[in-house]
Amino acid sequence: DYVVVKMIPDNRLPPRHLHAVHTGKTFAVIKWESPYDSPDQDMLYAVAVKDMVRKTDKIYKVKSRNSTVEYTIKKLEPGGKYHVIVQLGNMSKESSMKINTVPLSAPDALKIITENDHILLFWKSLALKESNFNESRGYEIHMFDSLMNITAYLGNTTENFFKVSNLKIGHNYSFTVQARCLYGGQMCGEPATLLYDELGTGEDSSATQSGRPTDVAAIVVPVLFLLLVTLGIGFVVLYMRHRRLQNSFTAFANSHYSSRLGSAIFSSGDDLGDEDDEAPMITGFSDDVPMVIA
Repeated sequence: DYVVVKMIPDNRLPPRHLHAVHTGKTFAVIKWESPYDSPDQDMLYAVAVKDMVRKTDKIYKVKSRNSTVEYTIKKLEPGGKYHVIVQLGNMSKESSMKINTVPLSAPDALKIITENDHILLFWKSLALKESNFNESRGYEIHMFDSLMNITAYLGNTTENFFKVSNLKIGHNYSFTVQARCLYGGQMCGEPATLLYDELGTGEDSSATQSGRPTDVAAIVVPVLFLLLVTLGIGFVVLYMRHRRLQNSFTAFANSHYSSRLGSAIFSSGDDLGDEDDEAPMITGFSDDVPMVIA
């Protein structure tokens, strides 16, 4: 024996298993189940979205006969905080949850350029990759001093660079750049962080930064000087050798010069023999001795 029992639907029960399926920058997909299984008619739900930052409310109506309902909440703001309430249209018991949308991305290519007495922070515009970002919103810059363990707010700008001055010697700094926070600093972009520890110790920032080119020059200048000295010595040695060879050749040529012929006579050395060594040297002729030519 058996008996069939049909439960009377209770529309005062809250929706079941409310949760977020996916959360983006400007939307959120939520899902829940009906208060009881297999509804036999359309059920009207009220989805209330409370903006915890702006302090505003929006209510959406959703009608479905399915046991599982999925709904997409649109027109949210990046980095926002929301409280979502789902209940039947007859104001029955409610189910609620909190949603935090994805914040704007961090700026790309954050770099530091060092000047004599300050540094410049540079980064790429967020508008290049974030369609929801307007340059008029701007960026805000923070600095963390690891030695003092202090975080300071440096300011904001609508440009893609920021000047930082008055850095202390021997301190390491971390700089963060992010989309400017809205409504009391609650809706911010993801920060891009860069560590700066180039100041060293024992010198002020201007002396250290201007000292770098001097250190390089202190190495390059002596090397160039030594190269010039070496080249100069090489030229002097070559010149002296050239002069010595020229003088030797001149002396050699003068020793073989014939005034009668008007030119220098060089012997190959083959016709030199013992007979020349034994032959008497003719030193000259007297004016009173007649010269006979045969």
